[in-house]
Amino acid sequence: PPDLFIGIDAPDFNLPLARRLRRAGIRTVHYVSPTVWAWRQGRVHGLRQAVDLLLSIFPFELPFLEAHGVPVRFVGHPLAAAMPLEPDRSAARQALGLAGDTPVLAVLPGSRNSELDALGADFLAAAARCAAHIPGLQVVVPLAREAHVERLAALRRAAGCPLQPLVRVGESRRMLAAADLVLTASGTATFETLLSKRPMVVGYRLHWLTYRIAKTLRLVKTRHIAMANLLADGRLAPELLQDACTPAALADALLGLHRDPARVAAIQARYTAIHQGMVRDSNREAAAAVLALLRDPSPASTRR
Repeated sequence: PPDLFIGIDAPDFNLPLARRLRRAGIRTVHYVSPTVWAWRQGRVHGLRQAVDLLLSIFPFELPFLEAHGVPVRFVGHPLAAAMPLEPDRSAARQALGLAGDTPVLAVLPGSRNSELDALGADFLAAAARCAAHIPGLQVVVPLAREAHVERLAALRRAAGCPLQPLVRVGESRRMLAAADLVLTASGTATFETLLSKRPMVVGYRLHWLTYRIAKTLRLVKTRHIAMANLLADGRLAPELLQDACTPAALADALLGLHRDPARVAAIQARYTAIHQGMVRDSNREAAAAVLALLRDPSPASTRR
């Protein structure tokens, strides 16, 4: 049998497996905390039973996990070390063929088909409204896969949107670096936008039944849905959800940021401080934590 098992994310698969292995006396580590602090918090009890060590990538997870008896180590997020503290806007615009002297809006409608279908047309309509108020506005749309290019084009045609954005696949970081403003779906993109130090507006829309169930049963326990706001412990990025996620409201929020350079500067300063605090040698710290666990002579059944 192995001396130690490391499960990486995929908690629905890895945690039941880790629980069985731990009962058999095998040490277990889980890398990347499931969102027990936000969604279905009762899962934390199963997490505590399954792991000898949890490697966390977000600092705000520690107080919740420690309060529930989960042995946890914050090792930093690898993306924080991979992305520069000061993105080069000029170089990014040059590489994308964008003008260097007019504003750029990056639109990120999500990486899933369902997100693109739910948000794509409204996000483009919001961008078109912004373009009507910001002379020369350049709109860029990074997409996750080639199939989404035609899918987005079909949504734009069906909505009669006059906008002609620059669309690229796999260029999200470069387009974020080039941007002045960002309109994004909730998810990992808000974290990448924070690391790019770009002010953002977050829009999201769930299926109405899913949203109603979550709302009625109070399954979501956080004050914010955007990872950027969770890290900032404040709503620096406006969040427009469900019925509030309309082209007019999204555009108004973006234009509010565009017209308030002092607010933008404060957001960028806060994002820079968060980024600096998350830069670690994540691989080395994770490896050191695993080696320390392997050196612990106590059996899994007594370790707590």
